[in-house]
Amino acid sequence: MTTPPFDPPTEADIAAVSHQLGRPARNVIGIAARCICGNPTVVATKPRLDDGTPFPTLYYLSHPAATAAISTLEATHVMTELSLLLEDPDVAAQYTAAHNAYLADRESLGDVPEIAGISAGGMPTRVKCLHALAGHALAAGPGVNPIGDLALERASWSPLVCECA
Repeated sequence: MTTPPFDPPTEADIAAVSHQLGRPARNVIGIAARCICGNPTVVATKPRLDDGTPFPTLYYLSHPAATAAISTLEATHVMTELSLLLEDPDVAAQYTAAHNAYLADRESLGDVPEIAGISAGGMPTRVKCLHALAGHALAAGPGVNPIGDLALERASWSPLVCECA
C-alpha cells in the first residue's frame, strides 16, 4: 500500500493547528487539506496515538470556520436528512466506497487491529459525524465521499474563501 498524499506538517503548521484547536496538536502526521491561504483545514492523525490509544479518525477537521459551519448543520438536524439519502442504492454504494477508501488510506499508515473495519462519521451505514465526513471529503477531493460533499455544499463556509483570523 502507499501512503495517502498529504503534506508533512511543518512547525508552523503544528503551531497553526494548535491555535485553531485551542490546545496542543497531537500526533499530526500530515496536512490533508488547506485553506486557500495555505493554513491547515484538515489534519491527518496517526491511527495509533503516541500513548497507544487507537484513533480511527484519520482526517480531522481543524479550521475553526469550517468546524463552526459544520456544527451548525449538525445542530439543524441535517444529519437526519442526509441519512435518508442512504436509502438510495447508488448513494449507499458510493458511501460504502468512501468508507473503503478511508480505511485504505488509514491502513496504509499502519495496522491497528482494534479499529480494523471502523472508519469515521458513521460510514458505511449511517451519518453520525459531519465533521469527519467533511474532513474526508476535503482531504480526498470531490466525488469520493458523497455525504461529505453534500455537507460542504450546504455549509456556510467554503474552502475557496479564506476566513482565517
